[in-house]
Amino acid sequence: MAETIYRWTKKLLRQQLAVIRGELAPTVVLKNTTYLNSVRKKWLKANIWIYQDRIVYVGDQMPGMTKGTTVYDCSGQYIVPGYIEPHSHPFQLYNPHSFAKYASTRGTTTLINDNLMIFLHLEKKKALSLIEELDELPTSMYWWARYDAQTEIGEEEEYFSNSRMKSWLEHHLVVQGGELTSWPKVLAGDDSILHWMQETRRLRKPIEGHFPGASERTLTQMALLGVTSDHEAMTGEDVVTRLNLGYTTSLRHSSIRPDLPRLLKEMIGLGVDEFSNCLLTTDGSTPTFYEQGVVDHLISIAIECGVPIVEAFNMATYNVAKYYNLDYKVGMIAPGRIAHLNFLSAKDNPVPTSVMAKGQWIVRDETVVEEYESFPWAKYGMEPLQLEWDITEEDLHFSMPMGIELVNSVILKPFQISVEGTGEHLSKKHCESFFVLLDRKGKWRINTIIKGFGNEISGFASSFSHTGDIVLIGKNKKDMMIAFEQLKQQGGGIVLVEDENVISNIPLRLMGTMSDQPMNEVIESEKHLVGELKRRGYPYEDPIYSLLFISSTHLPYIRVTQHGIYDVYNKKVLFPSIMR
Repeated sequence: MAETIYRWTKKLLRQQLAVIRGELAPTVVLKNTTYLNSVRKKWLKANIWIYQDRIVYVGDQMPGMTKGTTVYDCSGQYIVPGYIEPHSHPFQLYNPHSFAKYASTRGTTTLINDNLMIFLHLEKKKALSLIEELDELPTSMYWWARYDAQTEIGEEEEYFSNSRMKSWLEHHLVVQGGELTSWPKVLAGDDSILHWMQETRRLRKPIEGHFPGASERTLTQMALLGVTSDHEAMTGEDVVTRLNLGYTTSLRHSSIRPDLPRLLKEMIGLGVDEFSNCLLTTDGSTPTFYEQGVVDHLISIAIECGVPIVEAFNMATYNVAKYYNLDYKVGMIAPGRIAHLNFLSAKDNPVPTSVMAKGQWIVRDETVVEEYESFPWAKYGMEPLQLEWDITEEDLHFSMPMGIELVNSVILKPFQISVEGTGEHLSKKHCESFFVLLDRKGKWRINTIIKGFGNEISGFASSFSHTGDIVLIGKNKKDMMIAFEQLKQQGGGIVLVEDENVISNIPLRLMGTMSDQPMNEVIESEKHLVGELKRRGYPYEDPIYSLLFISSTHLPYIRVTQHGIYDVYNKKVLFPSIMR
């Protein structure tokens, strides 16, 4: 179907009216349904008529014309709106297409996505054309527009130029601004970001915050500046504070923050019995996390924790649509809404037995029936990474006095290097390893020692990082160089080498950051890699997030950025990058 269908063409509207008048047959009729009316918060009986991708009628009547109509008797089933993931980062080894396809089989038929990866790596026209073509899939895809790069990069003003920002914020598939990781800059007087926040609100679009550990004072100030929601509550008290201040609050359950059971238990213990300003999110988890499900899994947790069943479904459907001003399109079962429907065996079991997206069967009686076509990534310049340079022995020269210590999956602290880094390898008796960040264009490098990534990792290379630059880690310089060469030959990826042999490998042929393979294959590849890393001493939950956040300056205490090793709190480069 053409993208214009989803923009309410006059022809389509007239056809829908003709169906109601009995002049045109609906495409599908679901009769004898028990469906969730999200507004009334009740289960009602009705017949549902669908024409192409739209619900055109919900009520007691059957259509006057049924020539060519497929009629399904839904007795004994319960139908709820398709689930919505309100905070997706669809670039965590998987890609937006493969994640949407996988998520839809579990009933998550609408994604609201981070734009950062395509914003940084594609020019404006290609990026906006890409999101329009992705929205032609059975899954609905919306996006948010970042205000900053979440790290220190060169030519940041060009990336966030007036023309680029205006085009993104005004695009019909962009439904919010944020997430606002650079809020300290705004409070410190950065009027350029504040300008785009004001422009977002002028366009009647919400702003997503990023406020882990924020005080009531900070949250109040950000609300005054226009922020309307936040997903970083880590305790029940955090949630209550945000709700009291008028925030819409996404309750997170992700691969690095699986907090939902504790959040709900503490919220309910604090007297929360109204959930209309609460949403549910998996916050861009890494692939293996989704073996348990996507938003369907979060609804199950909410029900198990004592949230009323209808409220649990609304947190994943109607509340999201209402907040993003999309309830005229998605999030409820009513005339004019896109036909995203989940068919359940029981009211308290959110795992669908059948799924319909834009009027098409994705899953029918527990069998996947809709296979998305492959996506034309090359059309948008998303091709294998071309590294037109070679690594040298000089690139593995280590003399910096300060190292970086990984103290959990994502937090880096400085430490004083005590090992000698001039040899060809480091001892496996300690957890300090060589670390290099190399410019993907081969222009600069940063060399130091990393502590806490693992004590037996010989050679490791990754083009998966926040900026797409190349990370090398290891005890053995020769194995590090072999890992890099393998990464180069395959056009990007994550490679683990030991004794000159490749032990684990995830090719990432889309710009070096995403796999072009189906989600199930990416899950298996990630499980193997993580298992091998943990066997070699990686001690935390999520090495994929460790790689992603090495340069992300919204996290303490230090980061390795394109400019050099960066002190987050003092906002200065401690040791600059070196030109190659």
